Amino acid sequence: MEILRIILTVIFIVMCIALTVLVLMQEGKDAGLGAIAGGAETYWGKNKGRSMEGLLVKITKWLAIGFMVVAVILNITRIWG
Repeated sequence: MEILRIILTVIFIVMCIALTVLVLMQEGKDAGLGAIAGGAETYWGKNKGRSMEGLLVKITKWLAIGFMVVAVILNITRIWG
């Protein structure tokens, strides 16, 4: 059981670092002055889900879910073990 806890802790630390890097790589959500002039309706604004930014958002979402699952598992093993 101790080996499993060590492996999960290492995975948890790697996920923490990866999640931090992914969040820092993403652009801000504020539209800025471009939204006033209608700049938000560009090609990149409409197809954001297919761009690199959309991919980063999807990866961040799934990594955050995994982060929470591993955190709960680590907490449960700490209580039982």
